[in-house]
Amino acid sequence: MKQALLIINPSSGGEKAKEFKELAENKLNSFFDKVIVKETEKQGDAKQFAYQAAKKRFDSVFVMGGDGTINEGISGLAEQEHQPKFGFFPLGTVNDLARALNISLDPEEAIQQFDINRTTDLDIGKINDNYFMNVVAIGTIPEAVNDVDVEDKTKFGKLAYFVSGVKKLTNTQSYSFHLTLDGREQSIESSTILIGLTNSIGGFESLLPEAEINDGKFHLIYIKDSSLWDTIKALPDLLKGVDNSTDNLAYLTFSEGMIVLENEEQLATNVDGDEGDSLPVKLKVLPQHLLVYRGTSEKE
Repeated sequence: MKQALLIINPSSGGEKAKEFKELAENKLNSFFDKVIVKETEKQGDAKQFAYQAAKKRFDSVFVMGGDGTINEGISGLAEQEHQPKFGFFPLGTVNDLARALNISLDPEEAIQQFDINRTTDLDIGKINDNYFMNVVAIGTIPEAVNDVDVEDKTKFGKLAYFVSGVKKLTNTQSYSFHLTLDGREQSIESSTILIGLTNSIGGFESLLPEAEINDGKFHLIYIKDSSLWDTIKALPDLLKGVDNSTDNLAYLTFSEGMIVLENEEQLATNVDGDEGDSLPVKLKVLPQHLLVYRGTSEKE
């Protein structure tokens, strides 16, 4: 019997999950013999539900929620002996993975367009003992994202991140980092490091145009800045997309590395939109690690 688990975060997307629960359950029932629905009540529930589904050898696990809930679902399946196929219906503020997989950002449309025959391999990132599917960000801009209130995220969406980022930029601070990437060591000065697995970061779908969802690589950008003016000069390069180094930005690829802060300051990472571990951090790509359901392609 082919079973699927549907994990719903009822508070995602301004509590929109309630509107689409029945639609999603009915859609999945047309493809699976049995669909079990579970709703999260607290942080960590989605990860635990997905983990138990892997242990019980479910065929597929689906998540309805934002990037944080999707991260939990993937984290529950990562490095398990049996890995169910993974799918999701996006309800979040940014929805980077949905953008990278060409899944509609409209929940109703995403559900209606779901097709069990459309799958692809997906790289997963590992940071220390945790997992991510989109981005690790470190420095001034990520600190601003960490400071955004949950209610503001829901109310203002990406605008909340932008406003917080602008405020933070007026107090730009440069940090000294030591990077060991695929065995190569270097020290850098920068206010912000971005490490992406997909082309979409923060809702900007062409920020890393060379990044593929299953290329086995991290795509790292850091701003070459020591002042607010340097940071501002780098923004146009960021917005037009980064596929090589410029006077204002550095672009590197790697599959395994370590990032250390070269002083005694505490600096937290931002992992898939939520606050993560403080530096130092160890990163590793788990190449083509999950089989995921994708959206429509341009040819369809």
